[in-house]
Amino acid sequence: MSQQNIMDILEERGFIHQTVNRDELYELLGKESVPFYIGFDPTADSLHVGHFLALMAMSYMQKAGHKPVILIGGGTAKIGDPTGRTDMRQMMTNETIEHNVECFRKQMSKFMSFEGDNAAVIVNNADWLDKLNYIEFIRDVGASFSVNQMLTCDAFKARWERGLSFLEFNYMPMQAYDFYHLFKTMGVKLECGGADQWSNMLAGADLIRRKLSKPAYAMTFELLTTSEGKKMGKTQKGAVWLDAAKTSPYDFYQYWRNIADADVEKCLRLITYVPMDRIRELCQYQDERINEAKKVLAYELTKIVHGEEIANEVKAQSESAFGGSNDNLLEKKVPQDCKNICDILVFIKACKSKSEARSILAGGAVKIDETAITDFAYNVTDEMLANGFILHKGKKVHVKISKE
Repeated sequence: MSQQNIMDILEERGFIHQTVNRDELYELLGKESVPFYIGFDPTADSLHVGHFLALMAMSYMQKAGHKPVILIGGGTAKIGDPTGRTDMRQMMTNETIEHNVECFRKQMSKFMSFEGDNAAVIVNNADWLDKLNYIEFIRDVGASFSVNQMLTCDAFKARWERGLSFLEFNYMPMQAYDFYHLFKTMGVKLECGGADQWSNMLAGADLIRRKLSKPAYAMTFELLTTSEGKKMGKTQKGAVWLDAAKTSPYDFYQYWRNIADADVEKCLRLITYVPMDRIRELCQYQDERINEAKKVLAYELTKIVHGEEIANEVKAQSESAFGGSNDNLLEKKVPQDCKNICDILVFIKACKSKSEARSILAGGAVKIDETAITDFAYNVTDEMLANGFILHKGKKVHVKISKE
């Protein structure tokens, strides 16, 4: 066990939003290794930036001697969490869920260890929810829930006017049952999660108290949002994924390198291992010197997700692009017959479509080497492809282009 109580660490870095029985939980976390769990919805084959804060919290807690239990919602995913939703989620097959879980494990291994005394473990709530007898469930568990109280929860209120299905209404009792089951079978005493899960987590702790007459705890974390209150990790291209095939390491690095000045300090606190003294030093200035903090943020996060070697590589590419040198620029190869400027922009994924490429060109945001290109009929020559050239799109995209 770490000599410093993990709650002190999490509170200093700004993780904690709410807790159940804070003083009791603080004492418990200070004297023994506590199994705790966080749930993950397996609706994609990769984690994304929205999962970052939970992963880092689990990492910090494991480093302090506590045991992470990663709950994959294979059962509840078949219903769908109404939290933050205005529509029903699509139901998933067991095969898809199993594939996604394996993808998650590989990515989570960058944040926590699956070996040792307090090794992280992955469990799937389908293993017990699929076996539930519905009559027994509503008699033994459903009797502990007040419909009137459930309807006061934000998750249900947000869906009430649009229509809340009975299927989704079961989500809260089932998530509560997860905590109850893990408490009985694995000794899990603490559920953690995002601040938007508070009602569901309270329900689980309350169910344990009612059914077993034993204390259980919940702790919610702040959501990773921008200074404007928007969820972080959304771009014009879509979500920022941890999978390199979905979001390239270079684009991942650039996302963090270009976040708003007001968000840098929060991100360094919540989703890196950079010591607090260093963060205060980096973020003491609110002028151009904040760029050094952004570089540290981008590098540290890329190193966590993609490894030190790739982090060094994309850092060099970024500095080359923005520092005037072309030695380490990101290089992309295009087919010999890909000569039209619009085709090239789409092929290297600098634009989603030819129409977007034409719009970008018309706005004067594209250069080849130092020459501005505005004509969407412009074609590069065979010689240019053979020798390679630098394509610039706006202030953020700088790519060395050559033929395959």
